[in-house]
Amino acid sequence: LLQKRRRERPQSDQKQSRAAMATADDGLGGASRRDLQVKLPTARSVKSKQAADRQITAEQLIREAKDRREDEHRPPARQKIVDQEELNEYRLVKRREFEDLVRKVRWNINAWAKYAQWEESQKDLARARSVWERSLEVSHRSVTTWLKYAEMEMRHKNINHARNVWDRACTLLPRIDQLWYKYIHMEEMVGNIAGARQVFERWMKWEPDHQGWRAYIRMELRYNEVDRARQIYERYVRCHPTVKAWVNYAKFEGKLGETSNARSVYETAVKELGLEANTIELFQKFAKFEEFCKETERARAIYKYALDNVSKKEAEELYKEYIQFEKKYGDKEEIEDVITRKKRFQYEEDLKSNPTNYDTWFDYLRLEESYGTHSSIRELYERAISNVPPAQEKSFWKRYIYLWINYALYEELEAEDVDRTREVYRQCLKFIPHKTFSFSKLWILAAQFEIRQKNLKGARKIYGMAIGMAPKKKIFDSYIEMEMQLGNVDRCRVLYGKYLEICPSSCDAWCNFAELEKNLGEVERTRAIFELAVQQIMLDKPELLWKMYIDFEISEGEREHARELYDRLLERTKHVKVWISFARFESMPLHKLALENQSENETQQGEDDAPTYDMVQKAREIYKRGYRHFRDSLDMKEECVILLESWKKFESEFGTADSQKEIEEKMPRQVKRRRAIRDEMGEDIGMEEYYDYIFPDEAGAAPNLKLLQAAYKWKKQKISEDG
Repeated sequence: LLQKRRRERPQSDQKQSRAAMATADDGLGGASRRDLQVKLPTARSVKSKQAADRQITAEQLIREAKDRREDEHRPPARQKIVDQEELNEYRLVKRREFEDLVRKVRWNINAWAKYAQWEESQKDLARARSVWERSLEVSHRSVTTWLKYAEMEMRHKNINHARNVWDRACTLLPRIDQLWYKYIHMEEMVGNIAGARQVFERWMKWEPDHQGWRAYIRMELRYNEVDRARQIYERYVRCHPTVKAWVNYAKFEGKLGETSNARSVYETAVKELGLEANTIELFQKFAKFEEFCKETERARAIYKYALDNVSKKEAEELYKEYIQFEKKYGDKEEIEDVITRKKRFQYEEDLKSNPTNYDTWFDYLRLEESYGTHSSIRELYERAISNVPPAQEKSFWKRYIYLWINYALYEELEAEDVDRTREVYRQCLKFIPHKTFSFSKLWILAAQFEIRQKNLKGARKIYGMAIGMAPKKKIFDSYIEMEMQLGNVDRCRVLYGKYLEICPSSCDAWCNFAELEKNLGEVERTRAIFELAVQQIMLDKPELLWKMYIDFEISEGEREHARELYDRLLERTKHVKVWISFARFESMPLHKLALENQSENETQQGEDDAPTYDMVQKAREIYKRGYRHFRDSLDMKEECVILLESWKKFESEFGTADSQKEIEEKMPRQVKRRRAIRDEMGEDIGMEEYYDYIFPDEAGAAPNLKLLQAAYKWKKQKISEDG
């Protein structure tokens, strides 16, 4: 028996624990925890996805669902209480249930609220008040609890109790605006305006947001307390020194018709907020206020002041409003002024991101010169030239240096200030690193400025400094040109001597120096200069120098000297143009060559202009010498062809039939060939076609020459037949 009881005891214990759990779950509406759990359907895999043998229609499914539908759940019938004893028993049971519920879920505010509302429905306010107080002991920061507690007192017109609740709530939770609004609303509804004002004063000590202050002001205005409202606005803008507060204050004065007070409020706001705050909206409202008051000049001044002082990024909307304002009330000049200001701001923004963008500086300066004053233009030029290029490389300074040049030209031409112009040139020349690089244009402009001021000594001083610090071709040419115009030949000779000491390889300098002596009639000095020039080892344009030397001898009628120069030139170079020029020289009279060199026009050929037999023979000999030279060189076929073309033209004019036939026999034939193309590494990368020349004397050297000649003859015959 004992063993049987021991086996049955665990089962009974389990039943008792289940019963206890069931009773414990009575607070959940009589349902067990297991009943409240959500049961999800078990996912089962489909064994066969084929269609079933018996198909069910949708109508059958609906009928089966309707047949198997359970009866609707009907709430239990309401209990009818017939006497006081049953009522007391009902209340006792409900209170026990609520007490058990709040004991289990003490933190649940809704449970306390239901308990208190049930007590209120039983007309037992003392018990309901007690329940609310117990709820506040649990969570005194619950705004909902305070609101429902106070609303209960207000529903039953217990004003003092409600006032006590609101007072405690606002003391414990002063940052909850809803509590203050409800409290003030109650006081105002019962007609206690002084109490409502007192509540507002308590609230204002906590410095609420804009809405709280405006609610206080609206209450005062409802009772026509304008002075009190104005005082509150004064405290409001001190508590919240923002654009919104000041604009509300100004609108308040404007609605009352106090235009001077409203304007004073706006002016005080501009002073108090300063330019660091976001004052765009303030300026917009201020300008619109003045526009509404028909004070267009005041509004225009406000717009201009704002655009000159506010941040450029925030001024886009202000610009649009200003443009619309000027279109309404302004003239053409005012509209142009608005557009100019907008462009200025755009340039300023671009220069903030890239201060060395000199193209933007040029556009900005051009705009300022069109509409600005002398002081503003000079200030802008000073700002522009202060942005020095990042490195001392001439490529970076080429655009920058024109800022100085434009600055100096503006001071001279527009401002007409000679001293400032001279100072600009002086500072610029002092600022440039001449040891690294220099600018000839700047030296020349500075010297020419002194010449315009009739300061010849100053101009020579600038040229001298330029030659000493940065001697360049343009500086020498400009200095020599100035002295030539003044007729100082000796100074020109000295300058040319200095020029040639610094740049002995400059053929232009040698030619200009020789041209100067030639114009002065100094033949020997000219010839000596040319001799010194051709003896230089390095020359930048030797062909120009030799040509001018030969033309000089021709103009002087010295054929022997000119022939000697050609021979000396051929010793240095064997260029085909030299051979052709030499042959042409031998084939023409000197006076004709001189005229052609002077006028560069062909004169009409007469009897005295015809070449003699000796001249033709000498020219033919030159052509033969050149032909032999080019034929001896295997890689100069094109030059040889050019020489033969010139020779052929010469023989057609001055030669005989035999000489013309002889030159025809020397003419090569042009053929097309192919050759490999190689890259830098020497590897073949393809083929290209080129034209080659085959001369008659190459017949023995070319193994396939006869075959080529036959092909050429056949092709020529075919072309003639087709034609």
